Amino acid sequence: MFFVDTIELAGLGNRSYLAGGERTAVAVDPPRDFDQVLAAAARRGVRISHVVETHIHNDYVTGGLELARITGAAYLVPAAARVSFARTPVRDGEVTDVDSEAGLTLRAMATPGHTPHHTSYVLEEDGVAVAVFTGGSLLIGTVGRPDLVEPRLTERLARAQHASAHRLAAELPDETAVLPTHGFGSFCSAGQADGSDTTIGKEKAANEALTRDVDTFVADLLDGLDEVPAYYTHMGPANAAGPAPVDLTPPAPADAEEIAARLAAGEWVVDLRNRVAFAAGHVSGSFNFEAEGQLGTYLAWLIPWGKPVTLLAESAEQLAAAQRELVRVGIDRPAAAAAGEPSGWVRAGETLGSFPRATFAGLAERRGSEDVVVLDVRRASERVGGFVESSVHLPLHLLHRRLAEIPPGEVWVHCAGGMRAAIAASLLDAAGRTVVAVDDAYDNAQAAGLAVRTA
Repeated sequence: MFFVDTIELAGLGNRSYLAGGERTAVAVDPPRDFDQVLAAAARRGVRISHVVETHIHNDYVTGGLELARITGAAYLVPAAARVSFARTPVRDGEVTDVDSEAGLTLRAMATPGHTPHHTSYVLEEDGVAVAVFTGGSLLIGTVGRPDLVEPRLTERLARAQHASAHRLAAELPDETAVLPTHGFGSFCSAGQADGSDTTIGKEKAANEALTRDVDTFVADLLDGLDEVPAYYTHMGPANAAGPAPVDLTPPAPADAEEIAARLAAGEWVVDLRNRVAFAAGHVSGSFNFEAEGQLGTYLAWLIPWGKPVTLLAESAEQLAAAQRELVRVGIDRPAAAAAGEPSGWVRAGETLGSFPRATFAGLAERRGSEDVVVLDVRRASERVGGFVESSVHLPLHLLHRRLAEIPPGEVWVHCAGGMRAAIAASLLDAAGRTVVAVDDAYDNAQAAGLAVRTA
């Protein structure tokens, strides 16, 4: 009898897995903070005998190398992947024993497309496929994006994605569970996943790679590709070099004087509290990236790489959780941190900054004022579906470098739901602009009486 445990990485939109029998197990695409994987193995009472990577990841730092080292497991990496560390190279068709007593094996299947060397792993029980770990190949309703390796390879890899999806569909039984790493909000996905579980049979009926001819599929895939987070540039090289072990011990504490000094030095001070609390009172010059949002993705995307960051949190627990999110994307050690009430983060005689929050209905009431600027910080792919007439468009990931382009006036900033608008509002507030954060769903814009146009 076999098991498969799923380790969710909601902040990154990814999953990793632990699969095995009664005695041994294999870890698939583990996160950098792999203690969750160890805990799952302990609950199952199994030894991790193998750690496998489907590919060299572009969206997060892997924990595979270190997990294999501390457990003594064999580290399986696609043979064609260029890496700087010792590993067990895996080639198409090779079979690895996972738990011989349970009749469990892992069969490698070359599935290039997301990367040239991408490999899926078929979990077989007594020779029968029961699950396939598809990494960034076949996802739920879509595939992994093919444009993260090299621009000149993008179309070739898109065609390879189509071929790899068809190979999986042709060679595996319909009831085989499909267990991807990407596709649950990850920017490594070429589309949005629909649902949380699937099989080969379900994908045959619904996946765009399996229901369209190759030319139509490739054209639509390439046309729909969204922006690539800037920090992806650093993830692949870090994984190929072999990531260092993580240090999750608490950062050095920062008092009000040190916070002020770091701000004066041009460093980033990031407030992890929710956007309601931040808007009501915050250290002037600090930026708001909610710990409960996609902290790792958006902070790593916006911050100049290598810039020191000081974290401000409402509690030690919130701070510790944020550190985990950040090491997953290569932000290893905060320069300093503080937890508690924001009144303790400012020096004597200084006051906290604040700005108002509003809804689209509130914006509609003010829309006729000449000094109101509506700023849309959604991505270009979102704006195509509709936008507030006369709004200025600057996607969030470009905003901090192009603040000077925003016309003078009171800036009402919105996104699709409120989280990104809060980040943008904090950037504008730190730059000295008068800002209102629209904390509302974009679907309410037209209902509020605002003129909405489509591209």
